[in-house]
Amino acid sequence: MRNEIDRTVAVSVDWDAEAARFDEEPDHGLGVPEVRAAWAARLRAWLPEPPADVLDLGCGTGSLSLLAAEQGHRVTGADSSPAMVERARAKLAGRDAVFLLGDAAAPPVGERLFDVVLVRHVLWALPDPARVLRHWRGLLRPGGRFVLVEGVWGTVTPVGIPAGRLTALLAPLAADVRVEPLSAVAALWGKEVDDERYAVVATV
Repeated sequence: MRNEIDRTVAVSVDWDAEAARFDEEPDHGLGVPEVRAAWAARLRAWLPEPPADVLDLGCGTGSLSLLAAEQGHRVTGADSSPAMVERARAKLAGRDAVFLLGDAAAPPVGERLFDVVLVRHVLWALPDPARVLRHWRGLLRPGGRFVLVEGVWGTVTPVGIPAGRLTALLAPLAADVRVEPLSAVAALWGKEVDDERYAVVATV
Protein backbone atom coordinates (compact mmCIF):
# COMPACT_ATOMS: atom_id res chain seq x y z
CA MET A 1 0.00 0.00 0.00
CA ARG A 2 2.81 2.44 0.85
CA ASN A 3 4.38 1.98 -2.60
CA GLU A 4 1.01 2.61 -4.26
CA ILE A 5 0.65 5.88 -2.30
CA ASP A 6 4.17 6.92 -3.34
CA ARG A 7 3.46 6.30 -7.02
CA THR A 8 0.12 8.10 -6.88
CA VAL A 9 1.81 11.22 -5.53
CA ALA A 10 4.50 11.08 -8.21
CA VAL A 11 2.30 10.43 -11.24
CA SER A 12 -0.19 13.12 -10.23
CA VAL A 13 2.41 15.80 -11.00
CA ASP A 14 2.30 17.37 -14.46
CA TRP A 15 6.05 17.60 -15.03
CA ASP A 16 5.66 19.48 -18.30
CA ALA A 17 3.74 22.18 -16.43
CA GLU A 18 6.32 22.12 -13.61
CA ALA A 19 9.26 22.57 -15.98
CA ALA A 20 8.89 26.35 -16.26
CA ARG A 21 9.26 26.85 -12.49
CA PHE A 22 11.24 23.74 -11.59
CA ASP A 23 14.56 25.58 -11.32
CA GLU A 24 13.16 28.08 -8.83
CA GLU A 25 13.91 25.63 -6.01
CA PRO A 26 17.53 26.14 -4.91
CA ASP A 27 18.42 22.44 -5.10
CA HIS A 28 16.75 22.06 -8.53
CA GLY A 29 18.10 25.00 -10.48
CA LEU A 30 21.31 25.39 -8.46
CA GLY A 31 21.08 29.12 -9.04
CA VAL A 32 22.34 29.99 -5.56
CA PRO A 33 26.16 29.93 -5.65
CA GLU A 34 26.53 28.14 -2.31
CA VAL A 35 24.04 25.42 -3.31
CA ARG A 36 25.67 24.99 -6.70
CA ALA A 37 29.12 24.70 -5.10
CA ALA A 38 27.86 22.16 -2.58
CA TRP A 39 26.42 19.89 -5.29
CA ALA A 40 29.51 20.30 -7.46
CA ALA A 41 31.72 19.19 -4.59
CA ARG A 42 29.54 16.15 -3.88
CA LEU A 43 29.49 15.10 -7.52
CA ARG A 44 33.25 15.45 -7.73
CA ALA A 45 33.55 13.05 -4.79
CA TRP A 46 30.93 10.58 -6.04
CA LEU A 47 31.86 10.36 -9.73
CA PRO A 48 34.99 8.68 -11.10
CA GLU A 49 37.86 10.64 -12.58
CA PRO A 50 36.80 12.35 -15.80
CA PRO A 51 36.10 11.68 -18.51
CA ALA A 52 33.43 9.10 -17.66
CA ASP A 53 30.15 8.25 -19.36
CA VAL A 54 27.39 9.41 -17.00
CA LEU A 55 23.74 8.45 -17.47
CA ASP A 56 21.52 10.96 -15.64
CA LEU A 57 18.07 9.39 -15.33
CA GLY A 58 15.04 11.53 -14.58
CA CYS A 59 17.40 14.39 -15.37
CA GLY A 60 14.77 17.13 -15.17
CA THR A 61 16.15 20.42 -16.45
CA GLY A 62 19.69 19.05 -16.43
CA SER A 63 21.23 20.80 -13.43
CA LEU A 64 23.28 17.81 -12.25
CA SER A 65 24.08 16.96 -15.87
CA LEU A 66 25.56 20.43 -16.26
CA LEU A 67 27.76 20.03 -13.20
CA ALA A 68 28.98 16.65 -14.45
CA ALA A 69 29.70 18.07 -17.91
CA GLU A 70 31.58 21.00 -16.39
CA GLN A 71 33.75 18.48 -14.56
CA GLY A 72 34.72 16.86 -17.84
CA HIS A 73 32.28 13.96 -18.08
CA ARG A 74 30.29 12.83 -21.12
CA VAL A 75 26.62 13.03 -20.14
CA THR A 76 23.51 11.31 -21.43
CA GLY A 77 20.29 12.45 -19.78
CA ALA A 78 16.81 10.96 -20.02
CA ASP A 79 13.47 12.25 -18.82
CA SER A 80 9.85 11.44 -19.65
CA SER A 81 8.85 15.12 -19.81
CA PRO A 82 9.37 16.83 -23.18
CA ALA A 83 9.45 20.24 -21.49
CA MET A 84 12.15 19.11 -19.05
CA VAL A 85 14.24 17.63 -21.86
CA GLU A 86 13.91 20.84 -23.90
CA ARG A 87 15.18 22.89 -20.97
CA ALA A 88 18.04 20.47 -20.32
CA ARG A 89 19.13 20.66 -23.96
CA ALA A 90 19.11 24.46 -23.83
CA LYS A 91 20.99 24.51 -20.51
CA LEU A 92 23.76 22.27 -21.84
CA ALA A 93 23.93 23.59 -25.41
CA GLY A 94 27.49 23.25 -26.66
CA ARG A 95 28.45 20.74 -23.95
CA ASP A 96 29.34 17.08 -24.36
CA ALA A 97 25.80 16.03 -23.50
CA VAL A 98 22.82 14.34 -25.15
CA PHE A 99 19.27 14.34 -23.78
CA LEU A 100 16.71 11.69 -24.64
CA LEU A 101 12.97 11.62 -24.17
CA GLY A 102 12.06 8.41 -22.39
CA ASP A 103 11.20 6.52 -19.23
CA ALA A 104 13.88 6.66 -16.55
CA ALA A 105 13.03 3.07 -15.60
CA ALA A 106 13.95 1.84 -19.09
CA PRO A 107 15.89 4.63 -20.82
CA PRO A 108 16.16 4.48 -24.63
CA VAL A 109 19.94 4.03 -24.79
CA GLY A 110 20.06 0.83 -26.84
CA GLU A 111 23.15 -1.29 -26.19
CA ARG A 112 25.22 1.55 -24.73
CA LEU A 113 26.97 1.03 -21.42
CA PHE A 114 27.95 3.68 -18.90
CA ASP A 115 30.41 4.25 -16.08
CA VAL A 116 27.79 5.89 -13.84
CA VAL A 117 24.05 5.74 -13.40
CA LEU A 118 23.17 9.01 -11.66
CA VAL A 119 19.63 9.39 -10.27
CA ARG A 120 18.28 12.05 -7.91
CA HIS A 121 14.83 11.77 -6.29
CA VAL A 122 13.42 9.46 -8.96
CA LEU A 123 13.73 5.82 -7.88
CA TRP A 124 11.22 6.16 -5.03
CA ALA A 125 8.50 7.11 -7.53
CA LEU A 126 9.04 4.22 -9.94
CA PRO A 127 7.04 0.96 -9.78
CA ASP A 128 9.08 -2.02 -8.57
CA PRO A 129 12.39 -0.40 -7.61
CA ALA A 130 14.09 -3.80 -7.38
CA ARG A 131 13.33 -4.54 -11.03
CA VAL A 132 14.40 -1.04 -12.07
CA LEU A 133 17.73 -1.37 -10.26
CA ARG A 134 18.40 -4.70 -11.97
CA HIS A 135 17.75 -3.06 -15.34
CA TRP A 136 20.02 -0.14 -14.50
CA ARG A 137 22.71 -2.60 -13.37
CA GLY A 138 22.71 -3.94 -16.92
CA LEU A 139 23.53 -0.45 -18.22
CA LEU A 140 26.77 -0.25 -16.22
CA ARG A 141 30.20 -1.35 -17.36
CA PRO A 142 32.19 -3.63 -15.03
CA GLY A 143 33.46 -1.45 -12.21
CA GLY A 144 30.77 1.14 -12.86
CA ARG A 145 28.77 2.73 -10.12
CA PHE A 146 25.34 3.83 -9.03
CA VAL A 147 25.05 7.34 -7.58
CA LEU A 148 21.55 7.51 -6.12
CA VAL A 149 20.28 10.51 -4.16
CA GLU A 150 17.04 9.68 -2.37
CA GLY A 151 15.17 10.29 0.85
CA VAL A 152 11.88 10.23 2.74
CA TRP A 153 9.83 13.44 2.81
CA GLY A 154 6.85 14.48 4.88
CA THR A 155 5.61 13.50 8.33
CA VAL A 156 1.85 12.96 7.97
CA THR A 157 1.96 10.97 4.73
CA PRO A 158 5.67 10.46 4.07
CA VAL A 159 6.86 9.47 0.61
CA GLY A 160 10.23 8.20 -0.52
CA ILE A 161 12.51 5.25 0.03
CA PRO A 162 14.48 4.79 3.28
CA ALA A 163 18.23 4.26 3.03
CA GLY A 164 17.98 0.84 4.63
CA ARG A 165 15.55 -0.39 2.00
CA LEU A 166 17.63 0.94 -0.88
CA THR A 167 20.85 -0.58 0.39
CA ALA A 168 19.09 -3.94 0.78
CA LEU A 169 17.90 -3.76 -2.83
CA LEU A 170 21.42 -2.96 -4.02
CA ALA A 171 23.18 -5.65 -1.96
CA PRO A 172 22.83 -8.43 -4.57
CA LEU A 173 23.78 -6.07 -7.41
CA ALA A 174 26.88 -4.30 -6.13
CA ALA A 175 30.21 -5.26 -4.62
CA ASP A 176 30.38 -2.18 -2.41
CA VAL A 177 27.52 -0.03 -1.13
CA ARG A 178 28.14 3.20 0.79
CA VAL A 179 25.53 5.51 2.32
CA GLU A 180 26.26 9.20 2.81
CA PRO A 181 23.73 11.10 4.99
CA LEU A 182 22.83 14.49 3.52
CA SER A 183 20.09 15.86 5.79
CA ALA A 184 22.48 17.94 7.89
CA VAL A 185 24.09 19.64 4.89
CA ALA A 186 21.85 22.68 4.53
CA ALA A 187 23.94 24.06 1.66
CA LEU A 188 22.71 21.23 -0.59
CA TRP A 189 19.07 22.22 -0.13
CA GLY A 190 19.28 25.95 0.36
CA LYS A 191 17.67 25.56 3.79
CA GLU A 192 17.69 23.47 6.94
CA VAL A 193 15.85 20.15 6.56
CA ASP A 194 14.81 17.57 9.13
CA ASP A 195 13.74 14.67 6.92
CA GLU A 196 15.84 11.77 5.65
CA ARG A 197 18.05 12.69 2.71
CA TYR A 198 21.03 10.66 1.63
CA ALA A 199 23.15 9.42 -1.24
CA VAL A 200 24.11 5.85 -1.99
CA VAL A 201 27.25 5.19 -4.01
CA ALA A 202 27.44 1.55 -5.06
CA THR A 203 30.21 0.04 -7.17
CA VAL A 204 29.37 -3.04 -9.25
